[in-house]
Amino acid sequence: MTEPTLPAYRAVAGSLREAVMAGRYRDGRRLPTEAELAAEHAVSRQTVRRAFHDLVAEGIVYRVPGRGTFAVEEPKRYLRQLGSIDDLMNLAADTTMEVIEPLRRRIDIEVAGRLRQESDVVHTVVFRRLHDGVPFVHTVVHLPEHIARLLSDAAEVRAGATSSATIIGLLEPRSSSPIVEAAQSITAVSAAAETAAALGCDEGHALLRTDRLYSDESGRAVELAVSHFRPEHYTYRVTLRRAGR
Repeated sequence: MTEPTLPAYRAVAGSLREAVMAGRYRDGRRLPTEAELAAEHAVSRQTVRRAFHDLVAEGIVYRVPGRGTFAVEEPKRYLRQLGSIDDLMNLAADTTMEVIEPLRRRIDIEVAGRLRQESDVVHTVVFRRLHDGVPFVHTVVHLPEHIARLLSDAAEVRAGATSSATIIGLLEPRSSSPIVEAAQSITAVSAAAETAAALGCDEGHALLRTDRLYSDESGRAVELAVSHFRPEHYTYRVTLRRAGR
């Protein structure tokens, strides 16, 4: 039986993948252009574009408008594949949380509304997370007052604390009702001054913002986390599957 022919874009992607993995484009070297690769592989530019699209999705390369396509430098870029609450908890496995502002009580009508609580009192902690010493995300976590009390003895949320913890990881063993859901939205934004300072980038720099509202098994909101990621140092990947498969 004849083996099926590999689609042209997958053959191009495979060749580029091998070259990147072999270190041919490390240290900031640009990959060949679409036109150069089309000529080299005797395919259309659309075929090369499809190959690049797959490699970007895999987190192997990234594209900079007007400059070209570059290999991801693994020590500088953090790749996280997320598909469950457990995956989010496992951020603690290979990253460091540095507290910028400790957990404190304040009044915030808007945040309280998003947490679906009657009181306007919330507790907020601000931190950044690093991978191999490089800051890649600045996060502001808001907690309802009754949830914040669970962390009153947690050294990980005090001023200047450094740990491998996650907030949901700290809450889980202290709570009688486990976190079972995270409703998430993702947008592109410009870096405000405070965020830029924490991430070591210029004010106005393009960032990826994620808002996650965590709920427990009774449906109560237990945490609102607003994070800003530097796209140069972070790749976000999600696997989507058909129901029942």
